[in-house]
Amino acid sequence: MYILIRWTETGVANKFLCGFNLKWVDDMTIVHHTISREPLSNTSTGWSDFEKVSFRFAFIFISLLVIPLSREWYDRLFSLDSLSSFFYAFSGYRVDFFRVSGESGRWGLGGYAAWGLVALTGFLGAAVWTIIGRHSKRQDYNTLYYWLRVIVRYRIGIGLIAFGFIKFFPNQMPFPSIANLNTAMGDYAPFKLYWQIIGVSWEYQSFLGFLEIAIGIMMFFRATTVLGAILTIGVLFNIAHANLGYDGAVHVYSSYFVLLALFLLIQYLPNIWKLFIKGERVKPQYYYLDLTSTKSKAAAYYMLKGAFVFLFVVINGFGMYDRFFHTGRTKEPVIPGLPNSQGYYHVSTFVLNGDTLQYSPHDPHRWHDAIFERYSTFVYKVNKELPVNLGNGGSSIADLFKNYEFTGRAGGKTYLYYEIDSAESKLYLVDKNRKLSSGLQKQFDRENNIDLKELYATPFRDSLGILVWDYERPAEDRLVLSGADANQDSIRVVLDRWDETYLTGIEWHIRNKKYTYP
Repeated sequence: MYILIRWTETGVANKFLCGFNLKWVDDMTIVHHTISREPLSNTSTGWSDFEKVSFRFAFIFISLLVIPLSREWYDRLFSLDSLSSFFYAFSGYRVDFFRVSGESGRWGLGGYAAWGLVALTGFLGAAVWTIIGRHSKRQDYNTLYYWLRVIVRYRIGIGLIAFGFIKFFPNQMPFPSIANLNTAMGDYAPFKLYWQIIGVSWEYQSFLGFLEIAIGIMMFFRATTVLGAILTIGVLFNIAHANLGYDGAVHVYSSYFVLLALFLLIQYLPNIWKLFIKGERVKPQYYYLDLTSTKSKAAAYYMLKGAFVFLFVVINGFGMYDRFFHTGRTKEPVIPGLPNSQGYYHVSTFVLNGDTLQYSPHDPHRWHDAIFERYSTFVYKVNKELPVNLGNGGSSIADLFKNYEFTGRAGGKTYLYYEIDSAESKLYLVDKNRKLSSGLQKQFDRENNIDLKELYATPFRDSLGILVWDYERPAEDRLVLSGADANQDSIRVVLDRWDETYLTGIEWHIRNKKYTYP
């Protein structure tokens, strides 16, 4: 195979990326570029002792970071109900077998505690390995180093592709809800404020996802590994320090890919330094295994690699598209809310146990305002301290368990998931702020709605805390709600919708295709 390259004034060509063998002809004409099929080990004089010890540490350290060691991870992986969920879980392994309790352990440098334990294991393992192998005649670890790099490349690839798809189909940071658009800035945790900013522009978020997918694909091919590693460091370092700055709790996972990319880049640094800094000629030679030396080997190699790329890019991508647009496995609820009710409401009248309460900003019982989202969420605000959910709002199928709306937020807002009985003008509601057991989620997280009306006549009424309210529509912009609240107090509330205009444009959000919204 021949590639023609024009000679530069300094006599330097930038073909170090592919590790090709260059044959220079003269200073003014053409360079014949041939790919060498000769493994570097055939001409290698062996590794130094320092290189051997460094590799032993790196092998143990990187292996412990990359290879899943958690039994719970394997149990979860093989108990999933869909192929797209399998891909997402398979690619999302994180080294979290050791955690530091407290705020710093979640957000600060304490989050890297597991890395420190792995590094210590690597040092001890390298020392034992060196003692055991001190009389070995082994000259190098080229083959083992090659396969470790392959594993790291593919780990970065599948991780970034999964990372990218949840942004490309903008599900990681959805467009701000009406309740969030009507939240005081001081009530936001820093990470939620950052997510809201990204969520406002789904185009920007989708571009970030496309970039991560493209970088991930680069990692599947040796010729684009250098470029992929450099881009990984640039993009993921930006995510890491943004999460450190905004307490996003994803700094460890994003730093993880930066670390792996730096490991891949080490091999190329000497030639990069010579070429770009010292301006010297570079004749790269990197060890690799020729897995296509025969027709049968080549056929098997390309078939397996093609199948892997097809599964993790095409099939995985289609699965992520389907779960976002058609199955409703998202961070936001997808069931349409009460028809023609979306908006921000002023509480005109509030009656508690027969007594009409006048508005007071300090009243812990009277509602201050209320919101109907376009989907099945109703929100009201009171002057009351409520626990702040610090999770990132993972995706679920059932709207009841989707809590992204109120994560990272204070301000006394209570979120209620509801289902509509239009025939009897009733709403069946559950407080989403309640701590529902994992058993309930496992049982009901199968469909978007869970049929609260039917469950109301069962013991689940108490375990879920199902409420029943009557609703009336005396005017287009007026709603009247009446029933019993979570404390079994009788309430009657008159809500009047305000004509709110948002600079962000409320219709920028991505609509789920499973339902038709008014």
